[in-house]
Amino acid sequence: MEVEEEYAGYDGYYYSVAEAIIIIVVGSLCGLRNTKQIWLWATNDKIQEFLKEKFQIRRVPSYYWLLCLLKMVKPESMSKCFSAWISSMLPEEKAETIAVDGKTIRSTKKMKKCSTPLHIVSAQLGELGLTYAQETVDDKSNEIPAVQKLLEELDISGCMVVADALNCQKETAKVVVSGKGDYLLDAKGNQGTLKKEIEDYVQDEELRKGMDTCRQTEKNRERIETRTAYSSTEIGWMCEKSNWANLQCIGAIHTEFESSKGKTSEWHYYISSRPLTAQELLKHARLEWSVESMHWLLDVHFSEDYCRVENRNIQQTLNIVRKIVLNLIRLYKKETASKLALSNIMLNCLVDSSMIMRILGA
Repeated sequence: MEVEEEYAGYDGYYYSVAEAIIIIVVGSLCGLRNTKQIWLWATNDKIQEFLKEKFQIRRVPSYYWLLCLLKMVKPESMSKCFSAWISSMLPEEKAETIAVDGKTIRSTKKMKKCSTPLHIVSAQLGELGLTYAQETVDDKSNEIPAVQKLLEELDISGCMVVADALNCQKETAKVVVSGKGDYLLDAKGNQGTLKKEIEDYVQDEELRKGMDTCRQTEKNRERIETRTAYSSTEIGWMCEKSNWANLQCIGAIHTEFESSKGKTSEWHYYISSRPLTAQELLKHARLEWSVESMHWLLDVHFSEDYCRVENRNIQQTLNIVRKIVLNLIRLYKKETASKLALSNIMLNCLVDSSMIMRILGA
């Protein structure tokens, strides 16, 4: 792996890039949010002994040299290593749903050496809650081709690829089908004719009665959410059918929200290359949120949108490291059936170094 082959010298001692990455991964596992916090933690006497004993890191570089080492990491190489690692760690059961979505790191909008903010597209294994791969682009406007490129590089055979309205694109559908996968795409205003066809069909009460139906209700604190799904494989009437690769099914989900503030509702319309029951539609559409949940964790637990490092390589490397940490904790919780919250597991790692080794061991 290329990230292990680079070294930098300072004060008569050579530091490896691999050691720098280990320090950042382990520090992030402790819930530390930026490189400065991680460096301060790593220079503690007890932590230095821990790093020496468990990882053979004999000396922690200065903060300046830690940043220099991280600048040497090639994000593309790091990303390939990440995907290879998670592939080797996957349980026997294969995830059925792959959710793809992009996230802009807001702090990079203010980077002096960056004309456009970093936008990172991620693929999430929905049922497992694990990040599988990512692709970096310069701006959200480039997300569509980035998603297509990412899907071409992944093994999506037999999987259901779910994506938001931005990625409801004919070419994306072709890429998924050519990769022997299936798609479930959210049709909105950017595909106006397609959306209107499905909407007109679903909103006709007589036609809707003939669709397969499933309803789920959940209570989250003071809010009650009811989702009603409708699906149909009788789509020979659609003018848009021939424009979408292997289109087999249309669907809709009506979501109703009830709280002390009143009631609201919304409709979402879908197309799929797999004949879906209403229950299957609900399941796969819900797992689209798994990638958005991961993005939320990056902001809440690592304050990613507030990271002020003025270097693209480091920003991309930190993004991958944070995903490594989230994956490690997810795998640990699955292996041990732990009910501890993510924040509590990170806190335990911070105060008890043996917890770090238990997570890495799992």
